[in-house]
Amino acid sequence: MSKLHVKSGDTVMLNKTITSAKSAGQDREAGYVGKVLKVFPEEDRVIVEGVNIRVFHEKPSRSDPEGGRIEREAPIHVSNVNPIDSNGDATRIGRKKVEDPETGQSDE
Repeated sequence: MSKLHVKSGDTVMLNKTITSAKSAGQDREAGYVGKVLKVFPEEDRVIVEGVNIRVFHEKPSRSDPEGGRIEREAPIHVSNVNPIDSNGDATRIGRKKVEDPETGQSDE
C-alpha cells in the first residue's frame, strides 16, 4: 500500500481519455476537471465525479425495492489524474527521501 498524491475532495484533471460503457458522447477527454469522491489506496484507484460511468445491475432490496440498472462512477487508476493547483493548472507531485545528516536515517 503506497501513499497517493490525491485524497477525497481534491479537484483533479484527467491526463488520459476515459471511455465510458455508455454512448460515445459520454467519454471524458484528457483535461476534464472533476472532484475526487472516494480513494482506494490498497488498489491505487480513485472515483472521480462524472468520469467512467458504468451500469450496475442491482437486485431489489429493502433500501431499493425496484432494483434494476443503476448508473454510477467506477474507479480509475490514480496515475490517470493530476491534482489542480491554486492557479488551475495540473501539477505533478514528487516524493524524496530526506536523510538526517546526524543519524543517517531517512524519513518517509
